[in-house]
Amino acid sequence: MVNTFQQHQHAALPRANHDERARQEFTKSLKQFVQQGLLPGLTPVYQTRAAKAFEKEHGKPPADRWDIRKAMVKDLYFQHYAATNRIAQELLWEAVIGSVERQLPELEKAIADLTASNPAPLESDPAFPVPRYVSALDIHCMPGGYASEIDGKDIAQGAIYDRGVYLYAMGYMGPDNDDMGRSVCNYVKRKMPGFQPKRILDMGCTVGHSTVPFKEQFPDAEVIGIDVGGPCVRYAHARSKALGHDVSFMQRSAEDTGFEAGSFDLVVSHILLHETSGQAMPRIFRECHRLLKPGGLMIHADLPPFDLMDPFTQFILDNETYYNNEPFWGAMRDKDQIGMARDAGFPAETIRFDTAPMAIMEFAGADTTYTEDAAEALAEREFTAGEYAPGGGWEVLIAQKAA
Repeated sequence: MVNTFQQHQHAALPRANHDERARQEFTKSLKQFVQQGLLPGLTPVYQTRAAKAFEKEHGKPPADRWDIRKAMVKDLYFQHYAATNRIAQELLWEAVIGSVERQLPELEKAIADLTASNPAPLESDPAFPVPRYVSALDIHCMPGGYASEIDGKDIAQGAIYDRGVYLYAMGYMGPDNDDMGRSVCNYVKRKMPGFQPKRILDMGCTVGHSTVPFKEQFPDAEVIGIDVGGPCVRYAHARSKALGHDVSFMQRSAEDTGFEAGSFDLVVSHILLHETSGQAMPRIFRECHRLLKPGGLMIHADLPPFDLMDPFTQFILDNETYYNNEPFWGAMRDKDQIGMARDAGFPAETIRFDTAPMAIMEFAGADTTYTEDAAEALAEREFTAGEYAPGGGWEVLIAQKAA
C-alpha cells in the first residue's frame, strides 16, 4: 500500500520545522524499509537456515513460536532486522521530542486556549495513582510513557504521542490517526443499524484518536474518553476542540472508572487490552459489564488471538513483546478473552470475535494508492455503509449485556 499523504495539521499538533520534518520523515521511511525490505526476508531465512539448524541441534523441528524464536535469534539476518527495527523506533521518538521541546511554550498556550473553548468536562489530577503496568516502563519505547508529567498542566506526552504514533503507523491510520475508531463506528453502523447509543465510553483513549469518531458518528451522544495519563487527557480535550468537537476526557482507570453502574449504552476500547496486565484484563471486563445498561454493548478493538494464526506468524508479531517495550503484547493474545467476558457476566451467546474492515480501505475501494486530494477527502468524509475492499481490518471482541 502506497501512502503519500501527511498528517492533518490541527491547531494542537506540534509544527515541525524543515529539519525536524526531514528527520521525522526519515524515521518513517526507515520503518517502511524494515517492514517492506527486511521483514519479508525472515521467512526464507527461517525455512532454509534457522529451522534446519534448530532441528540439527535439538533433534526435532521447531514446534511453537518460542522454538522459532530460539532458532531465529542466532541468525545474523534476524539480528540485523531486530536491531534496525529498534533503532528506527528510538530515532522516531528522538525526532519528535526535539520538535515538541522547541515549541513547548507555544503548544501550551494553544492547548490552554482550546481547552478554555471546549465546554465538555476535562478531569485530571497529578496525584492520580497510575497503574504500575503503565508507569513501570516506557511503552513503545516512548520516553516517559503516557503518564509522566512535571506539573498538573503538562501536555508534552500527549503532543509527543500524537505526532509519534502517526510515524509509528507510517501514516496507515489516516491523516488524523483515527482509522481504528472510524472502523469500529462503521462496523456498528453496518451491523447494528438501529443502535443509537446516548452515552459512550472510550477506555484507554490516550489522545482521543479513536474517541472523536464516535462523536462524529453519534453527534447527539455524550462521548467520554478516559486514560490513566494526565498529559494525554489534557491534550486530547484540546485536540477534540481543534477538530471541531466537544468531547469529555477524564483521567481514570478502566479497571475502576468511578462512573455509576448502568450508565453507558456503549463501552469501547482501541488497542487497550494488550497494554494492560493479565490481572487487569478480567477487572476491565467486569467493569464494562457493570457500566453498561441492559442491552448495552462492549466492543474491544485490539490484536487477534494467537490461536487464529500459525506459529511463524505468532513469532513475527510477538517481536513487539521483546523489542518494543510491549510486555503484555504476546500474553494478551494467549488469554481466553471470550471466557473472561463470560465470567464478567455477559451471556455466552452474545460474545464473539469479528473483523471491522479498515475505514481507510473502505474509502479507497479497490485502489490502495493515496493522493493528497484523497487525504483531504478522507479527513472530511462522511461515514458510509458501502462496500469495502477486502484485505484490511481490526479484530473486535463484542459482547452484549443481557436486556
